Amino acid sequence: MKFVVDRDLLVDGVNWVSKSISNRPITTALLGIVIEVADEITLSGSDLETSAKAKLKAEITQKGKVLVPGRLLAEISRSLPAKPITFNLEGSRVLVTAGSAKFTLPTLPLVEYPTLPELPKTSGNLNSDLFATAVNQVAIAAGKDDSLPTLTGVFVEINKNQITLAATDRYRLAVRELTWSAADANIETTSLLRARTLADAAKSLIGSTQVTIALPPTNTNEKLVGFVSEGKSMTSRVLDGSFPPFRHLLPNDSTAEAVIEVAPFLDSVRRVALVTDKTVPLRLNFSSNTLQLEAGTGDEAQASEKLDINYKGEDINIAFNPTFLTDGLTAINTAFVHITFTGANKPAVLTGQTEAGSAPITNYKYLLMPMRYSS
Repeated sequence: MKFVVDRDLLVDGVNWVSKSISNRPITTALLGIVIEVADEITLSGSDLETSAKAKLKAEITQKGKVLVPGRLLAEISRSLPAKPITFNLEGSRVLVTAGSAKFTLPTLPLVEYPTLPELPKTSGNLNSDLFATAVNQVAIAAGKDDSLPTLTGVFVEINKNQITLAATDRYRLAVRELTWSAADANIETTSLLRARTLADAAKSLIGSTQVTIALPPTNTNEKLVGFVSEGKSMTSRVLDGSFPPFRHLLPNDSTAEAVIEVAPFLDSVRRVALVTDKTVPLRLNFSSNTLQLEAGTGDEAQASEKLDINYKGEDINIAFNPTFLTDGLTAINTAFVHITFTGANKPAVLTGQTEAGSAPITNYKYLLMPMRYSS
């Protein structure tokens, strides 16, 4: 086996594949990345839950297939100078050279490497950057507690040409709706995907033209979802269990609403929250076109700040987790935030606005539960 490959192509491909390698695999072979040399280079990696492949163009002298330590290959690739990289299999070792830099990689037993699953049937495609933005907006609300696995996922619902993404950790709920090009105009299916896997995949595909998504049909035993974009592909097992009903949590009306410029609001939240830890309530007092932010009580450190806002409705004193509030304000990705309330002890809903007087952008909603606090 011998070939020469562009350094940046190699780094990009190895980074993509190495995301699917486990730090604590059940077998040594799963520590590796398979390098298969045919008409092009194919890199493969898997932890048995997620599998990834990357295809690279290269100058191929001799075909072959080998398994090398994945993390080491990733570190070496990133450290090499910006010159063409030569791979040459010599016995049980792979010689890697770029300019005057030389590395010798040991090989792992290829016969112990599992057969990776094939990609499922294509469901449709959409712009890669749009997909990444939507996933990031939703994944922030996914739970981190593995004892509640269904809440660590992102719920994906396909209804013809519309995709709905949703995630919740019980304290907040993020929902994003977007359109796509469905392979079947009548497709309807749902899946629950690992939030971290989905977020990593979406982030790595930023800058490519489009991503093709394959979801298992509803009421089948298929458990794989697939993503493909410009030579990169990934399959991942869906999570078992049912995502909780969520649409009824989003109120259709409100008793009060505020429109606030995001940048100064974020700055104020971060400043006032400095006197508390990340789980102590940040108190927000809304009244006639004024927002008072407060944190800390009694003999503790305290902070307060006042902002001018656009506000309609009854006065409301409410408190939020400052980290969750910051996440929501960052995720809406607009210059202004529109916040609706149905009461001081009920969830608030954040949506974006491009301008202070424009209509809310309702394709992304971030529902935030209030926190109890003592005045």
